[in-house]
Amino acid sequence: MKTITLRPADPERDFGQLSAWFAVLEDDALSAEGLKEYYEKHRDLIIPKVAEDEEGKLLGFYWVYRTSIELRNIDLFVTPEKRRQGVGSLLYEDLEKSVKESQAKKLQVGISDTNSESREFAEKRGFNERWHFIPMRLNLKTFNDQPYEEIIAKLKGEGFRFTSMEELGNTEEAQHKLYALNDSTDADVPGRNGEHTWDSYEDFQKRVCLMDWYKPGGQKVVIDSSNGDWVAMSAISRFGNHAYNLHTGVDRRYRGRKLAQAVKVTALRYARDMLKVSIVHTDHNTMNQPMIAIDRKFGYIEVPGNFIMQKMLA
Repeated sequence: MKTITLRPADPERDFGQLSAWFAVLEDDALSAEGLKEYYEKHRDLIIPKVAEDEEGKLLGFYWVYRTSIELRNIDLFVTPEKRRQGVGSLLYEDLEKSVKESQAKKLQVGISDTNSESREFAEKRGFNERWHFIPMRLNLKTFNDQPYEEIIAKLKGEGFRFTSMEELGNTEEAQHKLYALNDSTDADVPGRNGEHTWDSYEDFQKRVCLMDWYKPGGQKVVIDSSNGDWVAMSAISRFGNHAYNLHTGVDRRYRGRKLAQAVKVTALRYARDMLKVSIVHTDHNTMNQPMIAIDRKFGYIEVPGNFIMQKMLA
């Protein structure tokens, strides 16, 4: 085989091909310009490298994203006709070396249910299944939100205030409270085992509140008027031609009162009425049966999912 060279990916030169490969990996089209824009906004968190032959033809790439101090999410792709010829191994060895130099302790990759070749590649390099995620989709044109109005009215009568970050002014004080609720309920999701998504409030603010996709009106929260506690939330935003329900959570002390259903309905109404979309996506790990049950009740349809594979680094 010809000599393989690894080099940093160049946005102008390489991102057209990388965007096409990302479309294969993630089943979601993204233009070269869109990928460049994303990279420029997050380049301090990303390591992108490509593999090319002696003629300068791209053979594959890897993309490392710093998710937290300890965790790196990765993508690795080799064009089909060049697989099982050492390109993937060379890319992965360089990837792991780069990550170890950054003092990270864990690698994570998402692999489609149907991609046995990639799963085999990951397992041979020490990755193990951590979660199995089920994507779900809801058609808002057929979603009937009226049966839930009685639940919302009842909760309001009990002193629960349904509001949003937009109504609360999206102040830093409100963002601190949103972080606390988001962090605690996210870590409490079945299967999370108390793991935290963000390193700190500052990390949350940078990776959520300051992102272009963050919409204060789509950050729905419920407050207990009797004590001011933030007790439930459902976050939604628009991505392309659809909305994505990022997280719905309820403080453990307030579960069993249908707050999750109620606050999620307000988020879906926002997607329909304000974001003007007809399709909402979400996903759940298979251990989160309570939320899966709610979404099935709403009319969400399950589609092929993906495995989250993780590897601890020495």
